[in-house]
Amino acid sequence: MPFQRPEEIGYGHVIERYVTRKNSDHPRYLELNSRRVLRPGWPHAERFARHLSDDAATITDAELEALLGYEWRSRLTAAWLIGVDRREAFRGRISDLLLASEVCYSGGAYCFALARFGTHADAEILTAYLDRYLPRTDLRYDQPEALGALLRLDAHLGTHHAVLFTQPDGLWDQWVNALVHLRDHPDYTPSEQRRWTDLHCDFANGWART
Repeated sequence: MPFQRPEEIGYGHVIERYVTRKNSDHPRYLELNSRRVLRPGWPHAERFARHLSDDAATITDAELEALLGYEWRSRLTAAWLIGVDRREAFRGRISDLLLASEVCYSGGAYCFALARFGTHADAEILTAYLDRYLPRTDLRYDQPEALGALLRLDAHLGTHHAVLFTQPDGLWDQWVNALVHLRDHPDYTPSEQRRWTDLHCDFANGWART
């Protein structure tokens, strides 16, 4: 499906309103992608989180669709807003985008949204993604983020989907060892991926509206 610029479908305002937020110190998509929001002591955390939470609560489904139909910055931002507000109606759309892996960077945000939804259906989507992409030892897509989200869901649901991938010399180890720049890297362990997912979700839990 070809990408559509939001202005082509009557939503020209959504990029500046939600993605770049030009009245902010830095574009929102950049802050989300850099993980700066998770750094202790970041002085703008409260203001950033408040604005993110407000937008997640008020953005319309049509505006979210306009963002999801465009490029990676808008998709990343949309997935974060969906995850923060737990818009489970977008589960199927998020699943399709994650499995297609059409653009860079946004996949981690899809995994965050699925972790926030927190159901068996979301664990099945993440399992299907890892089934498809962990055997691709030539690619670094969003395998780490998907595994971290799945481990969190396993702990929450009492399931064991991730065991299929994390057993010694299993698909996770094979994938990491095949990519020279990841091999022996301390960040690429299952426990570290779970930790990052927990940090993202705890951040959202701390600020999302109830």
